[in-house]
Amino acid sequence: MRARPQCENAAVTTILSIQSSVAYGHAGNSAATFPLMRLGVEVWPVLTVHFSNHTGYGSWRGPLFPATDVAEVVTGIDERGVLGRCDAILSGYQGAEDVGQVVLDAAALVKRRNPTATYCCDPVLGDVDRGFFVRPGIPEFMRDQVVPTADLITPNLFELEFLTGVAVRSTADLLAAADKAREMGPDLVLVTSALHEETAAGELDMIVVSGRGAWIVSTPRLDFGMLSGCGDMTSATFLAHWLESHDEAVALSRTASIVYGVLKITSDAQAEELRLVTAQDEFVTPSHTFTARRLR
Repeated sequence: MRARPQCENAAVTTILSIQSSVAYGHAGNSAATFPLMRLGVEVWPVLTVHFSNHTGYGSWRGPLFPATDVAEVVTGIDERGVLGRCDAILSGYQGAEDVGQVVLDAAALVKRRNPTATYCCDPVLGDVDRGFFVRPGIPEFMRDQVVPTADLITPNLFELEFLTGVAVRSTADLLAAADKAREMGPDLVLVTSALHEETAAGELDMIVVSGRGAWIVSTPRLDFGMLSGCGDMTSATFLAHWLESHDEAVALSRTASIVYGVLKITSDAQAEELRLVTAQDEFVTPSHTFTARRLR
């Protein structure tokens, strides 16, 4: 079978997103694909699991796809001759170590087809209020095998502390942890949510650290219970704006503004799932504007 010409949609940012999926609600690719498309990004979603709902509900149904099936999907995309126009690989919840290896192989393949492609790893492991929610062995695999290969990682505070072994009690600790994460391999570290002893009352911090500096955005803290998918949406949004601007402060400011707007609409509705459709205009014209300030 002949591959289609690679010039088709060549000007459109394209992301290969290898993550979980849920039928009800929004988590993994179900939280990343629509926001990316609303931002004008072409997304090629590859699923690692397809559950009825996210695991925070305590029960769920659906398959965790065998690593061979995930690899077959990636191979099929490559056979179309299009990976050379892929600008980035985005990975999230991986389910099992052998699936994680497929993700690493896919990232390496994309980089062979397009050496300028960015690998963004959202190291989905757990959160402060739930602890680890991945299978045994995944946290160590993520720390030792996946993170060192990534160009950009987007941990929450719980994940950052595990990956680096640094306990974060202050902004200085947060920067030290991000610096240690960068020493592991990634050039950019986005901490998607950080709450520590120096965080202002009623606020939540988001920071990005690179070899060029460190920036922070503080937004009002919202109450949204067991809501899942926030980190998946945040990682996808930041990656899209980073690919567009290659400016850490700009990408951080835009991401914080968008995410806050979506979460505010979700919180106001007291919804149990992200209101991505209702809040979709926030991805294009956010109702609130937050500006990143430089830390160093």
